[in-house]
Amino acid sequence: MTSLIDPYSRHIDYLRLAVTDRCNLRCVYCMPPGGVPHLHHEDILTYEEMVRFLRISVQAGISKVRLTGGEPLVRKDLDVLVREIADLREDVDISLTTNGTLLADQAEGLAAAGLRRVNVSMDSLDPDTYRRITRTGDLADALAGLEAALEAGLEPVKVNVVVLEHLLEELDAFVDLVRRLPVHVRFIEYMSPCGMFDDSYYVSAEEIKRRLGEIGELTRSALPPVGAGPARYYSLREARGTLGFISPVSSHFCPECNRLRLTADGKMKPCLFSREEDDVREILRGSSSDEPVLKAIRLSLAKKPRDHGGFPESPGRSMSQIGG
Repeated sequence: MTSLIDPYSRHIDYLRLAVTDRCNLRCVYCMPPGGVPHLHHEDILTYEEMVRFLRISVQAGISKVRLTGGEPLVRKDLDVLVREIADLREDVDISLTTNGTLLADQAEGLAAAGLRRVNVSMDSLDPDTYRRITRTGDLADALAGLEAALEAGLEPVKVNVVVLEHLLEELDAFVDLVRRLPVHVRFIEYMSPCGMFDDSYYVSAEEIKRRLGEIGELTRSALPPVGAGPARYYSLREARGTLGFISPVSSHFCPECNRLRLTADGKMKPCLFSREEDDVREILRGSSSDEPVLKAIRLSLAKKPRDHGGFPESPGRSMSQIGG
Protein backbone atom coordinates (compact mmCIF):
# COMPACT_ATOMS: atom_id res chain seq x y z
CA MET A 1 0.00 0.00 0.00
CA THR A 2 1.27 3.46 -0.88
CA SER A 3 0.39 6.67 0.94
CA LEU A 4 -1.35 9.93 0.15
CA ILE A 5 0.37 13.07 1.45
CA ASP A 6 -1.03 16.55 0.85
CA PRO A 7 1.03 19.74 0.23
CA TYR A 8 1.18 20.38 4.00
CA SER A 9 2.55 16.93 4.87
CA ARG A 10 -0.77 15.67 6.20
CA HIS A 11 -1.31 11.93 5.77
CA ILE A 12 -4.66 11.43 4.00
CA ASP A 13 -6.21 8.06 4.83
CA TYR A 14 -9.93 8.87 5.21
CA LEU A 15 -12.56 9.11 2.45
CA ARG A 16 -16.11 10.35 2.99
CA LEU A 17 -18.31 8.85 0.28
CA ALA A 18 -21.78 10.26 -0.36
CA VAL A 19 -23.88 7.43 -1.78
CA THR A 20 -26.93 9.61 -2.52
CA ASP A 21 -28.03 13.24 -2.48
CA ARG A 22 -31.54 12.33 -1.29
CA CYS A 23 -32.82 12.51 2.27
CA ASN A 24 -36.09 11.66 4.00
CA LEU A 25 -35.74 14.67 6.36
CA ARG A 26 -35.56 18.42 5.71
CA CYS A 27 -33.41 19.73 8.58
CA VAL A 28 -33.63 23.50 8.89
CA TYR A 29 -29.85 24.06 8.82
CA CYS A 30 -29.23 21.67 5.94
CA MET A 31 -31.75 22.44 3.21
CA PRO A 32 -34.76 24.61 2.35
CA PRO A 33 -38.29 23.34 3.15
CA GLY A 34 -38.82 22.00 -0.35
CA GLY A 35 -35.46 20.27 -0.39
CA VAL A 36 -32.87 20.74 -3.13
CA PRO A 37 -33.15 19.63 -6.78
CA HIS A 38 -32.35 15.93 -7.01
CA LEU A 39 -29.61 14.70 -9.28
CA HIS A 40 -30.73 12.67 -12.28
CA HIS A 41 -30.37 8.91 -11.84
CA GLU A 42 -27.71 8.69 -14.54
CA ASP A 43 -25.61 11.34 -12.79
CA ILE A 44 -25.26 9.31 -9.59
CA LEU A 45 -22.34 6.92 -9.33
CA THR A 46 -23.32 3.27 -9.48
CA TYR A 47 -22.17 0.92 -6.74
CA GLU A 48 -19.79 -0.66 -9.25
CA GLU A 49 -18.21 2.75 -9.95
CA MET A 50 -17.93 3.50 -6.24
CA VAL A 51 -16.25 0.17 -5.54
CA ARG A 52 -13.81 0.69 -8.40
CA PHE A 53 -12.91 4.15 -7.09
CA LEU A 54 -12.52 2.74 -3.56
CA ARG A 55 -10.33 -0.14 -4.73
CA ILE A 56 -7.93 2.36 -6.30
CA SER A 57 -8.14 4.64 -3.25
CA VAL A 58 -7.49 1.82 -0.79
CA GLN A 59 -4.48 0.69 -2.80
CA ALA A 60 -3.23 4.30 -2.67
CA GLY A 61 -3.54 4.55 1.12
CA ILE A 62 -7.15 5.11 2.15
CA SER A 63 -7.96 2.91 5.15
CA LYS A 64 -11.15 4.55 6.50
CA VAL A 65 -14.37 4.93 4.52
CA ARG A 66 -17.44 6.73 5.85
CA LEU A 67 -20.70 6.41 3.94
CA THR A 68 -22.82 9.56 3.95
CA GLY A 69 -25.60 11.20 1.97
CA GLY A 70 -28.09 12.85 1.84
CA GLU A 71 -29.37 10.02 3.96
CA PRO A 72 -27.42 6.91 2.90
CA LEU A 73 -30.10 4.48 4.07
CA VAL A 74 -32.59 5.72 1.46
CA ARG A 75 -30.40 4.10 -1.21
CA LYS A 76 -31.47 0.54 -1.92
CA ASP A 77 -29.26 -2.41 -0.94
CA LEU A 78 -26.65 -0.39 0.94
CA ASP A 79 -25.52 -3.61 2.64
CA VAL A 80 -24.38 -4.86 -0.78
CA LEU A 81 -22.05 -1.88 -1.14
CA VAL A 82 -20.76 -2.35 2.41
CA ARG A 83 -19.96 -6.00 1.72
CA GLU A 84 -18.09 -5.15 -1.47
CA ILE A 85 -16.04 -2.48 0.32
CA ALA A 86 -15.25 -4.93 3.12
CA ASP A 87 -14.02 -7.43 0.54
CA LEU A 88 -11.44 -4.93 -0.78
CA ARG A 89 -9.22 -5.39 2.26
CA GLU A 90 -9.89 -6.95 5.64
CA ASP A 91 -8.75 -4.00 7.73
CA VAL A 92 -10.71 -1.23 5.95
CA ASP A 93 -12.67 0.66 8.60
CA ILE A 94 -16.22 1.17 7.26
CA SER A 95 -18.53 3.55 9.08
CA LEU A 96 -21.85 5.25 8.42
CA THR A 97 -23.44 8.61 9.21
CA THR A 98 -27.23 8.48 9.25
CA ASN A 99 -30.23 10.22 10.76
CA GLY A 100 -31.17 6.82 12.16
CA THR A 101 -34.84 6.89 11.19
CA LEU A 102 -34.41 3.93 8.79
CA LEU A 103 -31.72 2.15 10.78
CA ALA A 104 -33.89 -0.16 12.90
CA ASP A 105 -34.63 -2.38 9.90
CA GLN A 106 -31.11 -2.29 8.45
CA ALA A 107 -28.61 -2.28 11.34
CA GLU A 108 -28.29 -6.06 11.64
CA GLY A 109 -27.77 -6.58 7.91
CA LEU A 110 -25.24 -3.77 7.66
CA ALA A 111 -23.25 -5.13 10.59
CA ALA A 112 -23.23 -8.60 9.03
CA ALA A 113 -21.99 -7.08 5.75
CA GLY A 114 -18.98 -5.46 7.42
CA LEU A 115 -20.09 -2.10 8.80
CA ARG A 116 -18.12 -1.44 11.97
CA ARG A 117 -19.55 1.69 13.53
CA VAL A 118 -22.23 4.30 13.08
CA ASN A 119 -22.94 7.96 13.84
CA VAL A 120 -26.60 8.85 14.34
CA SER A 121 -27.56 12.50 13.89
CA MET A 122 -30.06 13.51 16.57
CA ASP A 123 -30.27 17.23 17.33
CA SER A 124 -32.98 17.05 19.96
CA LEU A 125 -34.45 14.54 22.41
CA ASP A 126 -37.73 16.40 22.60
CA PRO A 127 -40.23 14.98 20.05
CA ASP A 128 -41.74 18.35 19.18
CA THR A 129 -38.38 20.10 18.81
CA TYR A 130 -37.01 17.17 16.80
CA ARG A 131 -39.93 17.42 14.39
CA ARG A 132 -39.51 21.19 14.12
CA ILE A 133 -35.79 20.87 13.28
CA THR A 134 -36.19 17.98 10.84
CA ARG A 135 -39.57 19.26 9.54
CA THR A 136 -40.77 15.67 8.94
CA GLY A 137 -38.96 13.39 11.38
CA ASP A 138 -40.22 11.22 14.24
CA LEU A 139 -37.84 11.06 17.21
CA ALA A 140 -39.10 7.57 18.10
CA ASP A 141 -37.78 6.24 14.77
CA ALA A 142 -34.32 7.73 15.37
CA LEU A 143 -34.18 6.31 18.91
CA ALA A 144 -35.23 2.89 17.61
CA GLY A 145 -32.38 3.07 15.10
CA LEU A 146 -29.95 3.94 17.88
CA GLU A 147 -31.05 0.96 19.96
CA ALA A 148 -30.85 -1.32 16.90
CA ALA A 149 -27.27 -0.23 16.22
CA LEU A 150 -26.28 -1.20 19.76
CA GLU A 151 -28.08 -4.53 19.52
CA ALA A 152 -26.34 -5.26 16.19
CA GLY A 153 -22.95 -4.89 17.88
CA LEU A 154 -21.82 -1.77 16.05
CA GLU A 155 -19.08 -0.17 18.13
CA PRO A 156 -18.80 2.64 18.89
CA VAL A 157 -22.22 4.18 18.40
CA LYS A 158 -22.01 7.98 18.34
CA VAL A 159 -24.76 10.57 18.45
CA ASN A 160 -24.10 13.75 16.46
CA VAL A 161 -25.81 16.83 17.88
CA VAL A 162 -25.62 20.11 15.99
CA VAL A 163 -25.47 22.84 18.61
CA LEU A 164 -28.43 25.18 18.16
CA GLU A 165 -29.89 27.51 20.78
CA HIS A 166 -32.59 25.07 21.90
CA LEU A 167 -29.91 22.66 23.12
CA LEU A 168 -29.24 24.76 26.21
CA GLU A 169 -32.64 23.58 27.48
CA GLU A 170 -31.98 19.90 26.69
CA LEU A 171 -28.59 19.16 28.19
CA ASP A 172 -30.10 17.14 31.06
CA ALA A 173 -31.76 14.84 28.53
CA PHE A 174 -28.48 14.14 26.70
CA VAL A 175 -26.72 13.52 30.02
CA ASP A 176 -29.44 11.00 30.88
CA LEU A 177 -28.88 9.35 27.48
CA VAL A 178 -25.17 8.69 28.10
CA ARG A 179 -25.94 7.49 31.61
CA ARG A 180 -28.48 5.01 30.26
CA LEU A 181 -26.76 3.84 27.06
CA PRO A 182 -23.11 3.19 26.03
CA VAL A 183 -23.21 5.88 23.34
CA HIS A 184 -20.90 8.80 22.66
CA VAL A 185 -22.71 12.11 22.26
CA ARG A 186 -20.77 14.70 20.23
CA PHE A 187 -21.86 18.33 20.30
CA ILE A 188 -20.92 19.90 16.96
CA GLU A 189 -20.81 23.65 16.43
CA TYR A 190 -23.26 24.86 13.81
CA MET A 191 -21.68 25.71 10.48
CA SER A 192 -22.75 26.16 6.88
CA PRO A 193 -20.63 25.10 3.90
CA CYS A 194 -22.61 27.43 1.66
CA GLY A 195 -21.65 30.87 2.92
CA MET A 196 -25.02 31.32 4.65
CA PHE A 197 -23.77 31.28 8.23
CA ASP A 198 -26.44 32.64 10.57
CA ASP A 199 -25.09 33.93 13.88
CA SER A 200 -28.51 33.58 15.49
CA TYR A 201 -28.14 29.78 15.47
CA TYR A 202 -24.63 29.73 16.90
CA VAL A 203 -23.70 28.54 20.37
CA SER A 204 -20.07 27.61 20.98
CA ALA A 205 -19.04 24.13 22.07
CA GLU A 206 -17.26 25.75 25.03
CA GLU A 207 -20.56 27.21 26.24
CA ILE A 208 -22.17 23.76 26.07
CA LYS A 209 -19.20 22.28 27.95
CA ARG A 210 -19.51 24.96 30.65
CA ARG A 211 -23.22 24.27 31.10
CA LEU A 212 -22.61 20.51 31.27
CA GLY A 213 -19.98 21.12 33.94
CA GLU A 214 -22.75 22.57 36.08
CA ILE A 215 -24.69 19.29 35.79
CA GLY A 216 -21.78 17.01 36.67
CA GLU A 217 -17.99 16.94 36.74
CA LEU A 218 -16.44 16.34 33.31
CA THR A 219 -13.14 14.45 33.12
CA ARG A 220 -11.10 14.30 29.91
CA SER A 221 -11.40 10.76 28.60
CA ALA A 222 -8.10 8.88 28.52
CA LEU A 223 -9.45 6.36 26.01
CA PRO A 224 -11.59 8.11 23.39
CA PRO A 225 -13.75 5.85 21.18
CA VAL A 226 -12.46 4.47 17.89
CA GLY A 227 -12.64 7.05 15.15
CA ALA A 228 -12.53 9.96 17.58
CA GLY A 229 -11.26 12.30 14.86
CA PRO A 230 -11.32 15.96 15.89
CA ALA A 231 -13.66 15.42 18.86
CA ARG A 232 -12.51 15.95 22.44
CA TYR A 233 -14.21 13.44 24.75
CA TYR A 234 -15.12 13.70 28.42
CA SER A 235 -16.40 11.19 30.92
CA LEU A 236 -19.18 11.84 33.39
CA ARG A 237 -19.47 9.99 36.67
CA GLU A 238 -21.69 6.88 36.47
CA ALA A 239 -22.24 7.35 32.73
CA ARG A 240 -22.00 4.39 30.34
CA GLY A 241 -21.11 6.69 27.44
CA THR A 242 -19.12 9.87 26.95
CA LEU A 243 -19.68 13.48 25.90
CA GLY A 244 -17.61 14.96 23.08
CA PHE A 245 -17.13 18.37 21.48
CA ILE A 246 -16.31 19.24 17.88
CA SER A 247 -15.47 22.91 17.27
CA PRO A 248 -15.00 23.65 13.55
CA VAL A 249 -15.83 27.33 14.13
CA SER A 250 -14.33 28.40 17.47
CA SER A 251 -11.33 26.06 17.26
CA HIS A 252 -11.02 24.55 13.80
CA PHE A 253 -9.07 21.32 13.34
CA CYS A 254 -7.71 21.92 9.84
CA PRO A 255 -4.06 21.23 10.83
CA GLU A 256 -5.00 17.59 11.53
CA CYS A 257 -7.39 17.08 8.60
CA ASN A 258 -6.93 13.67 6.97
CA ARG A 259 -9.96 13.65 4.64
CA LEU A 260 -11.01 13.63 1.03
CA ARG A 261 -14.66 13.67 -0.08
CA LEU A 262 -16.44 12.13 -3.04
CA THR A 263 -19.94 13.38 -3.79
CA ALA A 264 -22.75 11.17 -5.03
CA ASP A 265 -22.27 12.53 -8.56
CA GLY A 266 -18.58 11.71 -8.57
CA LYS A 267 -16.94 15.02 -7.68
CA MET A 268 -13.89 14.97 -5.44
CA LYS A 269 -13.65 17.75 -2.89
CA PRO A 270 -10.33 18.35 -1.10
CA CYS A 271 -12.06 20.31 1.69
CA LEU A 272 -15.64 20.61 2.94
CA PHE A 273 -15.49 24.39 2.52
CA SER A 274 -13.56 24.42 -0.74
CA ARG A 275 -15.32 25.24 -3.99
CA GLU A 276 -12.79 23.05 -5.81
CA GLU A 277 -14.34 19.93 -7.34
CA ASP A 278 -12.69 17.41 -9.64
CA ASP A 279 -14.91 15.19 -11.78
CA VAL A 280 -13.91 11.54 -11.54
CA ARG A 281 -17.25 10.21 -12.77
CA GLU A 282 -16.33 10.93 -16.37
CA ILE A 283 -12.93 9.33 -15.86
CA LEU A 284 -14.50 6.20 -14.34
CA ARG A 285 -16.92 5.97 -17.26
CA GLY A 286 -14.44 6.87 -19.94
CA SER A 287 -11.43 4.73 -19.14
CA SER A 288 -10.88 1.18 -17.95
CA SER A 289 -7.38 2.07 -16.73
CA ASP A 290 -6.77 2.80 -13.06
CA GLU A 291 -4.01 5.30 -13.75
CA PRO A 292 -6.24 8.27 -14.75
CA VAL A 293 -8.31 7.76 -11.59
CA LEU A 294 -5.24 7.67 -9.38
CA LYS A 295 -3.90 10.75 -11.13
CA ALA A 296 -7.18 12.57 -10.45
CA ILE A 297 -7.03 11.63 -6.77
CA ARG A 298 -3.52 13.03 -6.48
CA LEU A 299 -4.44 16.20 -8.39
CA SER A 300 -7.37 16.80 -6.04
CA LEU A 301 -5.14 16.15 -3.06
CA ALA A 302 -2.65 18.74 -4.37
CA LYS A 303 -5.44 21.35 -4.11
CA LYS A 304 -6.18 20.61 -0.46
CA PRO A 305 -5.85 23.95 1.37
CA ARG A 306 -3.99 24.52 4.62
CA ASP A 307 -7.31 25.52 6.21
CA HIS A 308 -10.79 26.60 5.13
CA GLY A 309 -9.95 30.29 5.60
CA GLY A 310 -13.41 31.13 6.89
CA PHE A 311 -16.69 30.46 5.12
CA PRO A 312 -17.12 30.85 1.35
CA GLU A 313 -18.46 34.22 0.31
CA SER A 314 -20.83 32.93 -2.36
CA PRO A 315 -23.35 30.08 -1.98
CA GLY A 316 -22.18 26.60 -2.89
CA ARG A 317 -23.73 23.17 -2.55
CA SER A 318 -25.84 22.34 0.49
CA MET A 319 -24.51 19.97 3.14
CA SER A 320 -26.81 17.23 1.85
CA GLN A 321 -25.30 17.58 -1.63
CA ILE A 322 -21.70 17.52 -0.39
CA GLY A 323 -22.04 14.66 2.05
CA GLY A 324 -20.92 16.49 5.20
